[in-house]
Amino acid sequence: MVQQARRTREPDDLDLPMIARPFPGAAFDVVAMAASAGGIAALGRVLADLPPDFPAAIVVVQHLDPRHRSLMADILRRRTELAVVQASEGDRVVPGTVFIAPPDRHLLVNSDGTLSLTQSELVHFVRPSADLLFESVAASYKDRAIAVVLTGTGSDGSMGIGAIKKMGGTVIAQDERSAEFYGMPAAAIKSGNADFILPLEEIPSALVTLIMKGMAQ
Repeated sequence: MVQQARRTREPDDLDLPMIARPFPGAAFDVVAMAASAGGIAALGRVLADLPPDFPAAIVVVQHLDPRHRSLMADILRRRTELAVVQASEGDRVVPGTVFIAPPDRHLLVNSDGTLSLTQSELVHFVRPSADLLFESVAASYKDRAIAVVLTGTGSDGSMGIGAIKKMGGTVIAQDERSAEFYGMPAAAIKSGNADFILPLEEIPSALVTLIMKGMAQ
């Protein structure tokens, strides 16, 4: 009788990157949100209507003045039952927590579920960049990622949502009627990669349906 040789662990196995495990009770693991002008009010509205047991992590890029300390996490914390923190290097994304990119730092999500902050060059004249955030989330979480493009001027995010779609993720854009500034949502919609174009007040319920009720289907 021929015995199957037992595979020994190769030295290279030790260098394989860690992959974050899916969060229990969630059809998607990470929601990446991007906003610019008018964004704090819009983000506050979305986060306020999410339940405290929301089972996905949320990462946020909001264009801010790099010359001043950001109070954004403090402001949003008063509007939601979710935990809200300003992201730090090496933080690990966890369900029910909102991580805000600090001013003048790009925010990236790694495949092991940790966060990286970089001060690399501006992307389309901004830092933090929604495009870089979306691309990192797409590479790390693939079809378990959702991108949300909210009010803002310019077109940041319109390229990054292409990566989200390519990897099987889902894209939501705020509609023109409810957006204080329509530049960013319009660019996302024009790209052809938006799965849902929704009024601001409908985005929270859409996230709950996709992430929480999606597990029951």
